[in-house]
Amino acid sequence: MAQRQSFQIGTGLFIVLGFAALTYLATQTTSIANYRQGPSYTLKARFTNIGQLKLRAPVKLAGVRVGTVSAIELEPDKLDALVTLTIDRRFDKIPDDSAAAVFTSGLLGDQYVALQPGGSTEPFKDGDEVVLTQSSMQLEELIGKYLVGQGDGGKNGEKPAPKPDGK
Repeated sequence: MAQRQSFQIGTGLFIVLGFAALTYLATQTTSIANYRQGPSYTLKARFTNIGQLKLRAPVKLAGVRVGTVSAIELEPDKLDALVTLTIDRRFDKIPDDSAAAVFTSGLLGDQYVALQPGGSTEPFKDGDEVVLTQSSMQLEELIGKYLVGQGDGGKNGEKPAPKPDGK
């Protein structure tokens, strides 16, 4: 009887540890991980295409998470996406001529905003706008360019005109 009870306790512990491991993995692979609420400041950035960028997506500088995406709006007059970035106050020395770009983690991963520091001695202030931005590269566009144009500059799959020497 004692052996059966120890077997049940062992099985129960194994199941509890399994759920704990799944919970840990779920929080580490989503935007919940490394989410920090504390003193921060906001920056705005305009993009023509943000792809699948979502709220709470990370904002990274040199690969280190420095903030999150706190709002995404469509500007009706310019038809651009206005993205609000919330940056942790610890990172208050980011130069005001820095650039922002939308990148993808891995081949098919989540998207994030990467800040690339500039050379200015003046840092961003709360509410400033990042002027230099680079929109998201869409995987479908890249595949289409490769399959149709193959980098030859042809339009709509047209082959370039032959050179005058016949080659």
